[in-house]
Amino acid sequence: MTKTRSPFSSYRSKIKTTRQLKPILSRLQRQGRRIVFTNGCFDLIHIGHLRYLQRARRHGDYLVVGINSDRSVRKIKGPLRPLLPQSERAEVLAALSCVDYVTIFDESDPLSVITALRPDVLIKGSDWDKNEIIGREVVERHGGRVRRVPFIKGVSTTRIIEKILNCRGGFKTRPYSATP
Repeated sequence: MTKTRSPFSSYRSKIKTTRQLKPILSRLQRQGRRIVFTNGCFDLIHIGHLRYLQRARRHGDYLVVGINSDRSVRKIKGPLRPLLPQSERAEVLAALSCVDYVTIFDESDPLSVITALRPDVLIKGSDWDKNEIIGREVVERHGGRVRRVPFIKGVSTTRIIEKILNCRGGFKTRPYSATP
């Protein structure tokens, strides 16, 4: 009897360390492929994230998504975030067909990841001023481009949390994890 490969193993293989990704992306670039990079916390994946990532993917051949580690998210968003642990956030993103690779970084910003991976295109949301985009200089220095893509107005993880709390009267729960 032949062993069938789990569909989950294919998308989990898309989660790599920056060190693992560097030679993979360098090889793809030597083959003429354009690497796109974007980053964020991606705490609760919602329609705004999905459309943002689909738009980002259109700017190149491979989309790499850098996500802030749990510790990094707490520094940025406060002690009650992230809602979902980094391993689950990475797995959900890796399961999306528009995402080719996911990497987790522990710093507050992605500069070291961008410097190491040298993407051809750096994508951020339209709410960022182009001159304030972290890693812009690194990407442009080696001939890459920075692009801003629009968000869906009114859609954010914070707004979803607020809506839940308003609907439920402000209930308190223990931290969530699907991992037993």
